[in-house]
Amino acid sequence: MQLLDGKALAKKMEENISLESKAFKQKTGRIPGLAVILVGHDPASQAYVGMKKKACDRAGFYSVSHEMPEDISQEAIINTIEMMNHNPNIDGILIQLPLPSHIDTTKILEVVSPSKDVDGFHPYNVGRLATGLHGFVPCTPLGVMELLSEYNIDPKGKNCCIVGASNIVGKPMAALLLNANATVEICHIFTDDLKKHTLAADIVLVGAGVVNLIKEDMIREGTIVVDIGINKTSDGRLVGDVDFDAVAPKTSYITPVPGGVGPMTITMLLSNTLKAAQNHAKELV
Repeated sequence: MQLLDGKALAKKMEENISLESKAFKQKTGRIPGLAVILVGHDPASQAYVGMKKKACDRAGFYSVSHEMPEDISQEAIINTIEMMNHNPNIDGILIQLPLPSHIDTTKILEVVSPSKDVDGFHPYNVGRLATGLHGFVPCTPLGVMELLSEYNIDPKGKNCCIVGASNIVGKPMAALLLNANATVEICHIFTDDLKKHTLAADIVLVGAGVVNLIKEDMIREGTIVVDIGINKTSDGRLVGDVDFDAVAPKTSYITPVPGGVGPMTITMLLSNTLKAAQNHAKELV
């Protein structure tokens, strides 16, 4: 069993991004810019936004957070996004999810300019991913692919079982694996006999948000397990969706939680923002 160390890879990639950011500044006279919209006072969302700002600082990016009250109108959020769409100093726009229930999340995500959609949630970028074209890819599944690549794990021809069918993780993860010529199966809350599907897989990728969903008897010897879940237990520990202590000895590779996929998500956000800045600079030439 070998750990897929996302923390170490994220650090290495972040150092390279920082160097690229400096080179970009020398060439263009500007630095990549990321804007975040945070609505309400959810502690987890505030913590994520804080981590993203610190990552931007380390990489030499410009960052700004638009913090809005819980009861803000949808129109006010849209107006702020439109302002950032037209701001030449902003290359990436991130809407921190979830949004309050009175806000139409789909509508908000569609307002973000596809060229600044560094989260990869705009239908334009979703469509390009699904058809194998270049665009922005959601950061968490993109980070998973980078992690697999770092350890020379090629999904081509492998049976991959994704547990969780969200628009943020499960569906884009499936598209990326399909584009890499894997055979992909997606399981979700209505899947009958989850164990049957995970036992047939060479790679199991789990992002369902359920503590210890994947047990030791649900995977074969030598399976590669990527735990994308992150949950806080009643005693304050951070754990994934996989019963790590029981499952890990059976695996060939497994991600720890924390320290696996999580650090890669923020690093891929930096990577996407740098890519957006480079694209915008080309448009000005």
